[in-house]
Amino acid sequence: YRLLKPVNKDRAVLMVVLAILAVPIAFLNEVNHLAALRVLANADDGAFTASQLQAQAMLFLDMRENGILVVMVFWGLWLLPLGVLVFKSGFLPKLIGVLLVIAGVAYVFDSGTQLLFPGLATISQFTFAGEVLLPLWLLIKGVNVERWQQVA
Repeated sequence: YRLLKPVNKDRAVLMVVLAILAVPIAFLNEVNHLAALRVLANADDGAFTASQLQAQAMLFLDMRENGILVVMVFWGLWLLPLGVLVFKSGFLPKLIGVLLVIAGVAYVFDSGTQLLFPGLATISQFTFAGEVLLPLWLLIKGVNVERWQQVA
């Protein structure tokens, strides 16, 4: 946020809000994981058959998988303002910004289509390049400090 705030404060705030929204959704989604464990832990009480317990556990695990897709929507959404900010910054490579936007669109598209049409082929398998290049660029090359100071 501090690095990209001088480029556009509103987009930087939007980026942070979208990233933060994914965290409680991801934690809440873990309830499904715990529920599957709880169902299987109570197998000895005799209330359900083994196949019924397995079906209930699989239901919770499937719900967890769908919850991960919802989290991935927010993961893709926060990459969109990040990519635009990097692209417009002038102190980071525009190509990384473009790759981040492509990754964001791919995550939102894949997550949405998987939620609506399970089993459909995904496209975001190979769109993570911007997510890898940005931290590597910041670690190895860094920010063009003169341009950042001009923007700030």
